[in-house]
Amino acid sequence: MPGAPCIYLVDDNDGFRDSTAWLLETAGFEVRAFASGAAFLTVYDSARHGDDECLVSDIRMPEMSGLQLQDELLRRGSTLPLVFVTAHGDVPLAVEAMRKGAANFLEKPFGDEALIEAIRTALRRERRTVGAQPDARLEALSPRERQVLDLVVASKPNKIIADILGISIKTVELHRANMMGKLGVRSLPELMKVALGHG
Repeated sequence: MPGAPCIYLVDDNDGFRDSTAWLLETAGFEVRAFASGAAFLTVYDSARHGDDECLVSDIRMPEMSGLQLQDELLRRGSTLPLVFVTAHGDVPLAVEAMRKGAANFLEKPFGDEALIEAIRTALRRERRTVGAQPDARLEALSPRERQVLDLVVASKPNKIIADILGISIKTVELHRANMMGKLGVRSLPELMKVALGHG
């Protein structure tokens, strides 16, 4: 459909790829599906990337893994937002992917709404960095508080945030408290609004 955000879907599992493409099309996205990272890279032009595109990729695939695909996109200078889907045992890999800038990761099996919301959040973040005026309150945050904020927006629990940033859960809690104080918010929904430019 014209004007719909374009989702690139990379997964070597035919059944998962087909059902996920159908789900995303039903949710109003344009979907281009690929069975491998290499197939995706043959058609993706990082220089032409718009702010209404997102990549959803499996982490563990034959030939080229999701992390290798991410590395290649980074090498090409791509800022395409990336949401990984992963089996439970691959969470440490997903943590590494988020350290390198992935927008989010979801463990299989996940609910339909979780995937759609992860994509929408990644697209909103991309639009915010491309064009929207950031909320002036965000300027008050330290670089570390900003990292914590981005991971909170990606719906990551404190333990995962601690793993990604290499700090203790206690330190994450401290950063969250400081961040909410600086932004003048008292709840997670308020925090999300400020972070996504709706505050």
